[in-house]
Amino acid sequence: MLDVLAHRVYRHLFFAQVIALIGTGLTTVALALLAHDLAGGQAGVVLGTALAIKMVAYVGIAPLVGAYASRLPRRTLLVSLDLLRAAVVCALPFVTEVWQIYVLIFLLNACSAGFTPVFQATIPDILEDEEQYTRALSLSRLAYDLENLLSPMVAAALLMAMSFDVLFVLNALAFVISASLVISVMLPEPQPLEEIPGVWRRVSHGIRIYLKTPRLRGLLALNLEVSAAGAMQIVNTVVLVRSMLGLGEKEVALAFAAAGGGSMLVAVLLPKVLDRLPERPVMLLGGVIMALSLYLGWLGPSFAGLVGLWLLLGAGASMVMTPTGRLLKRSCQTEDRPALFAAQFSLSHCCWLITYPLAGWLGINLGLTGTFALLGTVALTATGLAMLTWPRRDSREIAHEHSPIRHSHLHYHDEHHQHEHEGWEGPEPHSHPHHHPRNVHRHIFVIDNHHTRWPS
Repeated sequence: MLDVLAHRVYRHLFFAQVIALIGTGLTTVALALLAHDLAGGQAGVVLGTALAIKMVAYVGIAPLVGAYASRLPRRTLLVSLDLLRAAVVCALPFVTEVWQIYVLIFLLNACSAGFTPVFQATIPDILEDEEQYTRALSLSRLAYDLENLLSPMVAAALLMAMSFDVLFVLNALAFVISASLVISVMLPEPQPLEEIPGVWRRVSHGIRIYLKTPRLRGLLALNLEVSAAGAMQIVNTVVLVRSMLGLGEKEVALAFAAAGGGSMLVAVLLPKVLDRLPERPVMLLGGVIMALSLYLGWLGPSFAGLVGLWLLLGAGASMVMTPTGRLLKRSCQTEDRPALFAAQFSLSHCCWLITYPLAGWLGINLGLTGTFALLGTVALTATGLAMLTWPRRDSREIAHEHSPIRHSHLHYHDEHHQHEHEGWEGPEPHSHPHHHPRNVHRHIFVIDNHHTRWPS
């Protein structure tokens, strides 16, 4: 799997991602301590509100960036967003009021909502080979899991020698290093994209591609399942360990680590599996595993049982999340990747915006066994929806019919544009009125300018 790091451009981007994630993990710890300093016993409310603001920023900003990312130089955009994140984090040590935390958290995550989809959409342009790209996705999954496991331990070690304010400075430094790694390589520029009339149509372009593609509608159902299972684990682990089992902080950390460990194990093994199997059965099996782990929690497990359940839950979540990039890559034209990756980012976080408060509310009002059962039912229903909406025979090449049409749009002379010019009309791609006769043919099918609905 590590052989993909031999690619210089990808290697620089991967380490930029890892360093930025570790820095972000340090800020998560420092933010909790800052909230406690400002709000005391109400720190939980402050953090909960900050988390909701983070999700709102993710959901609202990502489609806006996706709409315009193809019109901006990628390297300039990524470096600028990294430096903006560094500036925002540097402001956090000077906060004196709770509302200032909320403003800065929104700005920080608005930058992340722009950075992450563009970063993710750049990787398949660098690693065009499917096998290499699959290994890159697994490494990315490992990076996220390592951040969850290592950052708290690094923060704990640093806090023995310095105040928590320094953690914000270290995160800013991490973003600067990330920016320097991005600027050290040349990135492929996005493909020219036809101007879409109207702000709303540009913003919703990726979401429309997403919702019109059957396999991606199945992915959306699985995103809901991942968020339901993840919310149960993130929101209620501390209550399960401390209140129900009467154990200490060490056991809380071990329980959280179990989910990360299960995810990492699957991320390491999955590339070889995906070399032999398509994504659909792997991802649906991951859905079944997550639902099973939640239903087993209904039985009120011991601590060892809970660790086993979270290990199982993390493994199932990784089986869904790791192949997601492959689905997105094959479901759009190259020029539409930033918009589609932004749509995935936004829609998946919409699911978290629902399930985070749901897991907390159910835990208080139904008890934790009832919460396990209800979220397990949500997870199982989501798996069923994914099975129904994602066709078993998911062929990339589909026979379809085009009605005759005359229109003008940006195009290359490809299989859809074989026509004569009256004089020279400039380099490709170019735009001019042209006619498409009725045509029935078969090719790799995605939603785009020529294919606005999925064949029935």
